[in-house]
Amino acid sequence: MTDEMISFGAKLALHAARRPDAPAVTCGGETLTYGQLHRLSNRLARGLAARGVKFGDLVTVGLPNSVGFVAVCYGIWKLGATPQPVSFRLPKGELQAIIELAKAPLVIAEFTHEVDRPVLSVADLLALSDDDSDLPDQIPPISKAPTSGGSTGRPKLILAGQPGLSLKAATEVPFYGIRTGQTVLLPAPLYHNAPFTLTMSATQAGAHVVLTPRFDPEGTLAEIAARKVEWLYLVPTMMNRIWHLPEDVRGRYDISSVHTLWHMAAPCPPWLKEAFIHWIAPGEVMELYAGTEAQAISIISGSEWLTHRGSVGRVAVGEMKVVGEDGAELPPGEVGEIYMRRAPGVAETYRYLGADARTISDGWESLGDLGSFDVEGYLYLADRRTDMILVGGSNVYPAEIEAALEEHPAVQSCAVIGLPDDDLGARIHAIVNVQGEVTPEDLKAHLADRLVTYKRPKSFEFVDQPVRDDAGKVRRTALRDARIKAG
Repeated sequence: MTDEMISFGAKLALHAARRPDAPAVTCGGETLTYGQLHRLSNRLARGLAARGVKFGDLVTVGLPNSVGFVAVCYGIWKLGATPQPVSFRLPKGELQAIIELAKAPLVIAEFTHEVDRPVLSVADLLALSDDDSDLPDQIPPISKAPTSGGSTGRPKLILAGQPGLSLKAATEVPFYGIRTGQTVLLPAPLYHNAPFTLTMSATQAGAHVVLTPRFDPEGTLAEIAARKVEWLYLVPTMMNRIWHLPEDVRGRYDISSVHTLWHMAAPCPPWLKEAFIHWIAPGEVMELYAGTEAQAISIISGSEWLTHRGSVGRVAVGEMKVVGEDGAELPPGEVGEIYMRRAPGVAETYRYLGADARTISDGWESLGDLGSFDVEGYLYLADRRTDMILVGGSNVYPAEIEAALEEHPAVQSCAVIGLPDDDLGARIHAIVNVQGEVTPEDLKAHLADRLVTYKRPKSFEFVDQPVRDDAGKVRRTALRDARIKAG
């Protein structure tokens, strides 16, 4: 294989020339072929240029999942600019803070609230040009610029260290295993880093990317069966909602076409992981652990996980180590803060706007996660440092309690936080979204043989809406602050 690199736009043009009628992206019943995606993104690029977008700009994209979202991103890349995806549900204040950080010349969205930048829809941009011919080739210096609020809710941008380049001859995405012509299902929102990156990579490989306007558990199974999906991305929240479908509903759909399922972005409860490993067999369930910053990555297959239950794998890219309070590296089996750094000789993988990395010496950085290695080099996560709850001097990790709660068949999603307590320092409080009639006593009984006494929630709050979003993300600090404020 040649190592020649070409721009994202040039790679799309290559697919359009070779396979113009092959499906590129589908969402909500609408499909663009590679030829159509190439031409539509040319028009959008000219519309963006007419509104002042230029080489090197960050362009805020606040759209729901759609074929237009993907076409807009390619239009941005063709100008040498960078898509900066945000949730289309962002409140005005948070959106304003992000676009100020990005210095975005405009926002592509359908927001109803006003911000101090022009807000244009896909239709608005298309109305500015009907010229779908090729543009001069441009290589974006930054391939993507996702946002992260972290647990504090303060937005920051994570600028990728890689330019918008693709291997000219590549027909497969390295280690994800997405290949030309494959059908790839991504039911997660594109404003999150993982589904955005996977969509970018899959279209560069020439796969057929199937998006969904929103996640629906049974609808996901129906898409797999109808389209013979071969490659699937889910987050643990989605896996949980699918698994909690009635068994006869799950059994209606043939998912035997799936040979690879990847999950990431949030911890997966061991019971749920094991259920999917056996269900997807003989296909493989793969897990990746990393931050958007991508200094280092660990990977584990489902078959490997069965002999290292609960692990997120061995380090496959870069370096990781576990560090104690004194800054010294901890031996296997001891929980500490996970630090990462890129491999020697590798270029910077990211740059922050609006934040500073948590660093120690020699390029080691932390994302705030806690964990431990075993003697074989397998990594096990505990939780995030900022989410850990100190109860009477004991460290309690919300992810462990949430995993136990989600084993209850009625629990759709949950979040565990610590509230102030005069006696123990913190009281464990569970916010739970359930299906059907469930009482606190039911959940206490469920947890009685799963968690030691001090880890069990002392109070329960039932809510009507999912606690986590479709990407499995939850802002525990915001949940905690709101409840403390309310008294």
